[in-house]
Amino acid sequence: MLPMLRQERDLVVIEKPHGRLKKYDVALYRRGEAYVLHRVIKVCADCYLIRGDNTYASETVPDEAVIGVLAGFRRKGKEYSVTQQSYRCYVRFWTLIYPLRALYFRLRRFAVRAARRTGILPVIKKVLGKGGKG
Repeated sequence: MLPMLRQERDLVVIEKPHGRLKKYDVALYRRGEAYVLHRVIKVCADCYLIRGDNTYASETVPDEAVIGVLAGFRRKGKEYSVTQQSYRCYVRFWTLIYPLRALYFRLRRFAVRAARRTGILPVIKKVLGKGGKG
C-alpha cells in the first residue's frame, strides 16, 4: 500500500468488516499463503475489484476472502483514522490520478525498452547519473 503505508514501519489497525465494504475501503484478504492489504476500487455483486495504491493490475476478490478492513494507522507516533478529512482527500486524489500514473508507468517502460534495444540505455544512464544495470 505504498506510498500510504510503509511495510515494517507503520502500524495498521484492522477491524472486522460490518457488512459489505465500500469503494475506497482498504481490505485485508488472503491470497494463497500471503495476507494482502489493497484498496477496493469497485464493489460488484459478490466480489470486489481491488488494487494496491502503487500497483497497476487489479484483481477480483470474493467476499469470503476478506478478513478485515483498515480502520486507521500509526506513523511516527501519529495516529490517522480512515474517517479523517485529510485521509479521505488523499484517497480521492490518489485514485483520481491513477490513469495518469498508469500512463506514465507504461510510457517509461516503453522508453526504457526502446533505449535498451537501440543500445543507448547506458549512455542515458551516464548522462542522467544513474549507474547499475537497467
